[in-house]
Amino acid sequence: MFDTYVFTEGSARNVLTGSGTDAFQVETLITYYRGIPLSMVHAIELVVDGVDVPQGEILISPNNQDWFTLDEATTVTTYRWEYGTPLFIRWLNGGLSGGEHEVTLRLKIRVAYIPIPFGGERTRTVTV
Repeated sequence: MFDTYVFTEGSARNVLTGSGTDAFQVETLITYYRGIPLSMVHAIELVVDGVDVPQGEILISPNNQDWFTLDEATTVTTYRWEYGTPLFIRWLNGGLSGGEHEVTLRLKIRVAYIPIPFGGERTRTVTV
């Protein structure tokens, strides 16, 4: 039902990080009708041109300022990801080369009263 929220159209781009390195960034909206603590993000998978991005190279941010690895995010309860607010996802890869790329984003979250993680998936062809 919320699959259309995964991988916000027009959000894919190369960015310069605070440490001065390039990264590839996309945005997603929550696939639920209310907000959750960042620790309830169960999984994020990024596939670029058919290649799985290593989990250790992915960072997420609820505000585009404070960044967490996926492992760190499991303990972050002081930040909430609210409905309608983007979650920023970065791949610390030096950025993508110019041109078209096929990018798949998979998202799973945990919420109260639902015993299994759920989410969505979206593939887009993006131009960098």
